[in-house]
Amino acid sequence: MGYHKSMGTILVPILVLLLSLNYMPCKAQLSTTFYDNTCPNALSTIQTSVSAAVSRNRRNAALLIRLHFHDCFVQGCDASLLLEGSEKAAPANNGVLGYDIIDDVKAAVEGVCPGVVSCADILAVAARDASVEVITKL
Repeated sequence: MGYHKSMGTILVPILVLLLSLNYMPCKAQLSTTFYDNTCPNALSTIQTSVSAAVSRNRRNAALLIRLHFHDCFVQGCDASLLLEGSEKAAPANNGVLGYDIIDDVKAAVEGVCPGVVSCADILAVAARDASVEVITKL
């Protein structure tokens, strides 16, 4: 009998929390046109760089997707995985590859609009484009 009472005590607050999440306003202003004015060639530059990397080695697509996954895994996507001496060396990220590809993509983007596009956005778009590259080359 005590087991069922304690389950109810736990389940009711969880249910209330889950239902309330539906009614919380979201203030995120994500947009696929975010860089249209500040760096109009950002997305095409990323796509071109990713396409070249995947053409060199199809495995590069998987590396970019995995790199993005490890960056976003716990506290959101912030490109902290790319910083020297921080998450890059964390044991959970051991064996994550593809940093050189992102460095090349970042250099290409910096060439067309320096200091505008965030590393987090480059990493996210590169992973997206990598998945598209794999699908279109099947």
